[in-house]
Amino acid sequence: MLKGKDVLNAAQFSLKELDLIMNTAARFEKRVKSGEVINSLEGQVVASLFFEPSTRTLLSFETAINRLGARVVSMANAATSSVAKGETLADTIRTVDGYVDIIVIRHPMKGSAQIAADNAIHPVINGGDGAGQHPTQALLDLYTIRKEKGILSGQTITFLGDLKNGRTVHSLGYFMTLFQNKMIFVSPESLKMPAEITQDLRSRGAEIEETEDVGKALSDSDLVYVTRVQRERFENPEEYEKVKGVYVINRKMIEKAKKGITILHPLPRVDEIAIDVDDYEGAAYFRQAHNGLYVRMALLALISGKE
Repeated sequence: MLKGKDVLNAAQFSLKELDLIMNTAARFEKRVKSGEVINSLEGQVVASLFFEPSTRTLLSFETAINRLGARVVSMANAATSSVAKGETLADTIRTVDGYVDIIVIRHPMKGSAQIAADNAIHPVINGGDGAGQHPTQALLDLYTIRKEKGILSGQTITFLGDLKNGRTVHSLGYFMTLFQNKMIFVSPESLKMPAEITQDLRSRGAEIEETEDVGKALSDSDLVYVTRVQRERFENPEEYEKVKGVYVINRKMIEKAKKGITILHPLPRVDEIAIDVDDYEGAAYFRQAHNGLYVRMALLALISGKE
């Protein structure tokens, strides 16, 4: 079903494909935790091209590649590649495509993953393209919600923080729409969800509420997805200073929120979730990060046709 396909955005997936990915990830989680040696991708080579800083996406992808028995060739610093000499992204991809079986790319430019896919014969996985999309993060978010809540539909989720530049919420919004979940968007006016995304989601049947009242949103929500204000997306440092720390989730706020609320965050956090929240039972953000391994193993295996 997914063999040979690119993974570029969240909107590309059907419910049937999502179910396949979730179930495959669950199987890999059991196999990894049992200590099984997995060689599904033995003989395969995967390129890990990260033109932008990363911890969780980079390491979980490379761990997934190794866990599957494949080999990884990586570029974690564009300054040491021919990009520093002026090589175009298209030419870099055409070159790397001749060495490997799958390409994973993170790049600061919106639309870069599509450029990579247009210039590669082998499958391309988008590990984040600027302020665009981050589909594999949204997939692991979906897997986390299924594990934490037991269901994927009929819930209310608040997206909180930098919704303008937060590619993770851009992607996850499409999945929440597919599963008929209500979404509440909470952000400063300057960091609102882009109108084209909100309009697209509503055209797909999404129920969306936009507000700046975080307390009311938390009292109505089964989940809250917190995002940091992304300093690297601001051209003007003064504009960043105006909005950084505008919303901070602390224990007192959680105690006033809807009972059993689950807290998600793509990480890294800066100051938007206080550390006094970490021991709250519903604080799922580190479990969420760990789930990235199993989901990315599932994607690599399915795309390669080995599952």
